[in-house]
Amino acid sequence: MTAVRPGAVGARARPGPPLARGPLDRAAHRRSDEAWLSAAWDRSRVVVVDDGHVLVRPGDPPELVLIDPAGAPAGERFFLGEEEDGTVYFAVAADAAPIDGTSRVNLRQVGHSLPDLAAGLFITAVGLANWHARHPYSPLSGKLTVAAQGGWVRMTQDGEETLWPRTDPAVIMLVHDGVAGPDGRCLLGFNAQWKALGATVPRFSTLAGFVEPGESAEMAVAREVLEEVGVRVGEVSYVASQPWPFPGSLMLGFHALAPAGAAITVDVEEIVEARWLTRTEIAAVLDGESKEFGLPFPASIAHYLITEWLHG
Repeated sequence: MTAVRPGAVGARARPGPPLARGPLDRAAHRRSDEAWLSAAWDRSRVVVVDDGHVLVRPGDPPELVLIDPAGAPAGERFFLGEEEDGTVYFAVAADAAPIDGTSRVNLRQVGHSLPDLAAGLFITAVGLANWHARHPYSPLSGKLTVAAQGGWVRMTQDGEETLWPRTDPAVIMLVHDGVAGPDGRCLLGFNAQWKALGATVPRFSTLAGFVEPGESAEMAVAREVLEEVGVRVGEVSYVASQPWPFPGSLMLGFHALAPAGAAITVDVEEIVEARWLTRTEIAAVLDGESKEFGLPFPASIAHYLITEWLHG
């Protein structure tokens, strides 16, 4: 059993969202070469992905646990990519019981603190596993499908139909008033789903929603903000994106300007409460000086959008 440790790439500063990284060459040209994949499996390093979880060894940063293929559990295999030195990585969807001081964790827990290579392997493995789990049958004919091409397609057993992994575009936006300094404010909401899950302290986050057919990402930003909090935004500017495989989204991050102190009218089915919060209030929560409310976990692009705005 080995682990991915930080190297020259993994230890560098990360200016973008925490899960929008991963230096591994996906080597797509290898996916249709069954002979190469079979030989590569025998010399690969394998990450076991279990319902969105993997094993890590504790540390600063944590280490993603990899195992030899001979010791890998039975399960669908996904070819993740190949390094320049010839190291090959696969994922296997199977049970991952903690052993030898390891912990079973999800992306929310450690995604932000993993080195780049480990983070890329983790999120790709989870994304593929989730997609395969949702597509055991063809949506066109109802026929049973099986994984093929290194796990990057599913095919009917007669080879008549082929399915490719799908990614659902979603927008996530920090609405703010454009005011510089500590008095500048952003608009955050406490999602109704979090309250339903038993949150005792409100956790305020950015607004978000899926892009609908026939609209651009910018149009979706304006629509979602108006629907969720009743605020009309002006300028919408793209910031960055991050994959979020729960179950299979690509989060497109934006800033959206709104009039300072614009009146809020929440959609109670979506949002329990929404507030305009100053940079001073946000900083106090992040520094631990205030526990009045919570903020998004560090692995999320919501956290990235908020902290980037906080620091101007």
